[in-house]
Amino acid sequence: MTAASGDGSGVIRGNREQRRQVRTALVASAVGTSIEWYDFFLYGTAAALVFPHLFFPKSSATAGVLESFATYAVGFAARPVGAMIFGHFGDRIGRKSTLIATMVLMGVGSAAIGLLPTYSAVGVWGAVLLVVCRILQGLGVGGEWGGAVGLAMEWGHTRKRGFLTSWPQFGVPVGLILANGMTLIFSNVYGASFTSSSYTAGWRIPFWFSAVLLIIGLWVRLRVIESPLFQQVQVKKQVERQPVIEVIKRQPKDVLVSAGIRTSEQAPFYIFTSFILDFGTAHLGFSKNFMLYALLGAAGLSLISVPFFGWLSDRVGRRRLYVAGAVLMGLYAFPYYGLLETAVPALVVLAVVLSLIPHDMQYGPQAAYIAEAFPTNVRYSGAGLGYQLASVSAGGPAPLIAAALLPLAVWWIPAYMIGCVLVTLVSCAFLPDRTGADITADVAEPTAVAGAAG
Repeated sequence: MTAASGDGSGVIRGNREQRRQVRTALVASAVGTSIEWYDFFLYGTAAALVFPHLFFPKSSATAGVLESFATYAVGFAARPVGAMIFGHFGDRIGRKSTLIATMVLMGVGSAAIGLLPTYSAVGVWGAVLLVVCRILQGLGVGGEWGGAVGLAMEWGHTRKRGFLTSWPQFGVPVGLILANGMTLIFSNVYGASFTSSSYTAGWRIPFWFSAVLLIIGLWVRLRVIESPLFQQVQVKKQVERQPVIEVIKRQPKDVLVSAGIRTSEQAPFYIFTSFILDFGTAHLGFSKNFMLYALLGAAGLSLISVPFFGWLSDRVGRRRLYVAGAVLMGLYAFPYYGLLETAVPALVVLAVVLSLIPHDMQYGPQAAYIAEAFPTNVRYSGAGLGYQLASVSAGGPAPLIAAALLPLAVWWIPAYMIGCVLVTLVSCAFLPDRTGADITADVAEPTAVAGAAG
């Protein structure tokens, strides 16, 4: 059959082309977020295992860890700024070109960390330069999420949005596996010299590897085309001149509660994946390799559970599944530390591997739950800003708070996690559940939008 025969084969080919573009958009989103999260998580692993010794050697063991985690938190503080900067351009000129810029910024910042002089060479200036690179990382990852989710959502099917937008989220376990895997490989290859201050030290190589991943990511992202919904926004002249300002003026509640719902997912996640490395080695006495292997097991399970829970949210509803995940997080907090405190290897591995299940119950549907709250012409800005504000209120401070609570009593940490759950449950009551809603309605007809670009 041919298109000229009038038998509808042109429509079939059009549908096939759309499916191909959907797959390309999903791959671009997943690969891009995987690379950016690799860079971001690699810093967290190094902050727990490497940086206290190299950049804060004059401090006590506890103070060195706190100082290292403080530089870690700086990246989280930069993430909302990145969301605003790149959200502005993503809603103005498009998702694709903006996502390329965020990837370049992240790759450059990460590769530069592998070139930094340490305290033994330049004193405190090493830590200052480390903070600068961490800010670049924060800006890059801050601008990434809103665009990656928008790109996946705005190509996809109404009844599959939870599943489709779980693929940018899929980048988290991939990045975690890559970051911990690379640390594990080179720490074993280099042995004691892995944490050396020399320029041939093994800890630098995983950061240099970011440059290789950047080239791969750019090749993938350059092949995707702009999302059809954003193209409609451009055609209908509904592009906002100041999208960040507009979304803050029109939907301040949605931005704030988007950050609020992330609290019980974001704070425990960085306790589970970053603080646990210091806790497991310094407090429980396990080897660095043992803790990294346990985390690899947890991340491996997340490769399945994140897209599964995204898929499940299309069937049971975003808010219902999200609340269930938050409640499970609260129920697991004390048992998690109870298992860790036994210091029995099998029970510690069990605690670590199971820890990401309540997280994934929230993280799988989270992208769709947040992004569906914002119209297409401000989705990048609104969803990205709400998502990244939680980095300041929850994710960044979490390892620092856990490290500060530990000398008082380990049980204060799960109590803190339960407090985070309460914040999420209250926030979920105020964020609408738009599972299955038609998100094309806001660009169906030209509307009079204040400040729309001509």
